Amino acid sequence: MTRAALIVALLVAAAGCKKKEEAPPKPAQPMSAAEIQRNTDACTQYVTAVCACAEKVATVADQCKLAHALPEAVQISLATAQSPDSKPDIAAQAYAAVRKTAKECIEQTAKLPSLGCP
Repeated sequence: MTRAALIVALLVAAAGCKKKEEAPPKPAQPMSAAEIQRNTDACTQYVTAVCACAEKVATVADQCKLAHALPEAVQISLATAQSPDSKPDIAAQAYAAVRKTAKECIEQTAKLPSLGCP
């Protein structure tokens, strides 16, 4: 009798340990077309400005070379975020990367006058 009670207790305990079903993750909030355009434009304008400045101020030449990667980074992050294969958390991180890159472009553009750029 105690053996049967032990088996029943183990079965009840095992049923209580059943894995809870997780709610499906929410899809990432997509960027509006206007926000995508602003972010893309911010980095494109930075590249144009810093490279124009590099023609006059030699110390900015390295920044010009490095700046070309920023618009590409925005495009890669957007492609990742908008891919149907991307999970919601990955898409959200990719959108955050777009915003972070655009912020960097805007901040670097604002610093150009202090480097001697018109």
